[in-house]
Amino acid sequence: MSLEPGADLDGLEVIGQRLDGQDGSSARVLECSFSGCSLDGVRLDHARVIDTTVADSRAGELLLASSTWQDSAWTDLRLGAVQAYGSTWTRVRVTGGKFDYLNLRDARLTDVTFVGVVIDELDLARVKAKKLTFEECRVRRLLLSGATHQDTDLRGISGLESIEGIDGLAGATISPDQLVDLAPALADHVGLRVR
Repeated sequence: MSLEPGADLDGLEVIGQRLDGQDGSSARVLECSFSGCSLDGVRLDHARVIDTTVADSRAGELLLASSTWQDSAWTDLRLGAVQAYGSTWTRVRVTGGKFDYLNLRDARLTDVTFVGVVIDELDLARVKAKKLTFEECRVRRLLLSGATHQDTDLRGISGLESIEGIDGLAGATISPDQLVDLAPALADHVGLRVR
């Protein structure tokens, strides 16, 4: 198969194909599954992806700006830079896999769950999140400036080495251990001197 701008894909099962560099901008993808595919450089900007699964696939870069993902699942993906800024995710589950950089800046996330995912850098700046949950995930660097949260649960994140935009934690739930780890950043944010 091949992706084309504005394509209408319905009920396709795509297994082991190389879709590298293809442009599916503004496509409509309904009830499809992609498994074992190479997706490097695939562009799905402004696409609407509904009831679709992507599994066991790889990409150095995936371009998803301002796309819409609904009732979909990502499973065991190995992705480099995912540019999903300005996107809308509703009832999306991401299970397993590794991301070097996941850019969800300015995204709207509703009922989104990450389970067992390793993310080197997660950009949630200015995100509007409702029911965003992490379970047994490792995130090395987290950017949160300007984020707003309702029922966000960050307790399932471990391995955090750096956090930017500490104000963007407001409204989220963290664990007591995470609070201890974040104490220096929180003290710095409010101008406390600890001696």
